[in-house]
Amino acid sequence: MKTVNLDITYEEYSSIEEMDPTDQMLVKEAIEAQKGSYAPYSHFNVGAAVLLEDGIVVRGSNQENAAYPSGLCAERTAMFAASANYPGKAMLSIAIVGGFSHSVADTPCTPCGACRQVMAEYQTLSGKPMSVIMFGTDKVWKFSRVDDILPFIFDSFNEK
Repeated sequence: MKTVNLDITYEEYSSIEEMDPTDQMLVKEAIEAQKGSYAPYSHFNVGAAVLLEDGIVVRGSNQENAAYPSGLCAERTAMFAASANYPGKAMLSIAIVGGFSHSVADTPCTPCGACRQVMAEYQTLSGKPMSVIMFGTDKVWKFSRVDDILPFIFDSFNEK
């Protein structure tokens, strides 16, 4: 038996102004997307924005439903819309914001496991890393690839 350590690297910013202009733009798109959130049960509104390889940005927001679990997270809403409307285009980055009652929380909003897996699959299919930006008003985390937030990606569709 041996013990193995897993290290991840990410950037942490104290404000949006410290970020690259493209990342700033994507976060602002995610904040705009949050306005379309339908969350009458949890009151937790999430917005996501996906940057495609050709510069197109696709927004998504969480959508709840009384027939739980019929709703969908903002991240998957954005990624599925991007894939359906722009098939074959690589998703280079995704920004995520969340907060109660359409506010943006001070700490970053992290994606659920299902969303992380969907990110991983689109990253694998494109063959390009997808960065993940989790935004909070007091702190922002940027991961350069999905592997850093989902280290043991389920990828059985790829034969080894």
